[in-house]
Amino acid sequence: MSQTYNTSDHLSLKEKIICVTGGNGFIGKKLIEELSKIGCCIRALTRKKNTIFPKNVDVFIGDLTDTNLSLKKFIEGCDILYHCAGEINDEAKMYLLHINGTQKLIEVVENETKSTQKKLHWIQLSSCGAYGPPKSSNVQIKRLITETSETNPTNEYEITKTKSDEMIIKSSNNNFEYTILRPSNIIGPSMTNQSVHKIIKLVNSGFFFFIGKKDAICTYVHVDDVVKALILISCNQKSRNEIFNISNDCSWEVLIIKISSLLGVKTLPIRIPYKFIQIPLYLTKLIFGRFIKIPQLDTFAYRTSYSTKKIKHSLNFKFTKSMPCSIKDLIN
Repeated sequence: MSQTYNTSDHLSLKEKIICVTGGNGFIGKKLIEELSKIGCCIRALTRKKNTIFPKNVDVFIGDLTDTNLSLKKFIEGCDILYHCAGEINDEAKMYLLHINGTQKLIEVVENETKSTQKKLHWIQLSSCGAYGPPKSSNVQIKRLITETSETNPTNEYEITKTKSDEMIIKSSNNNFEYTILRPSNIIGPSMTNQSVHKIIKLVNSGFFFFIGKKDAICTYVHVDDVVKALILISCNQKSRNEIFNISNDCSWEVLIIKISSLLGVKTLPIRIPYKFIQIPLYLTKLIFGRFIKIPQLDTFAYRTSYSTKKIKHSLNFKFTKSMPCSIKDLIN
């Protein structure tokens, strides 16, 4: 990843103690890698033992869902806290981590502030999922989501992540400064979520066909750009007590054409109106949803886009991994 930061920003970060939760996760690991290149003093909280980190990283083994976990040493003297820990697969653990784990962090940060009279900068890795799907029964309605759009989380991940954001905003007064970064669907070579890989495999099979209107939008952002934004946020005072969305949207048609070109295969020359699959899809979920995971085909019909005007104008952020070109990082 080729990133550019001001020399003064590098120096300011080198002088700070930076704590990262979810240090071995998809985003946390990449963030630590970039911070270590700058020469920062980093503390990583991870659940996994025997994880290899750069030499300038102090590793703290612990699980935020553990009620007996002490975070005092982890937070002590902290200047910047990146809260990147998240659970995307196990619904039963989402509340424990996103709500209880965040509350545990808030309490230890509050105690540290009272003890030192120094406010740290809490940078929260959230999700554009906070805004939820279209409220209308017509999932193909055009929407432009900004940071002032109403939140409408629907699944357990979205609900608990949004609640976590609200807890931080509420607790920040006189205790710490915050910035919330809400990325759309994050992609990258080491991603554990297999949804994009499944799409690539489907295109490669030659059986992919389009659903819904021609201008349906896919909302992805590369992990390199998310990490770039996280570091930029820590260097810029204009980020304090703000929410920023980040997404590198493009049309599904453009993305699929790019994938098929990279793979050297053709897609089926078929486009099925969404209304033709809407009722069968609903009935399938109703009957079999408890037993099997039903593909989210309505995703291919969404016409929701996320505005990045705020982060571009306020922080002078520029994408380095544009869509659909960066999809090549996922194709071997």
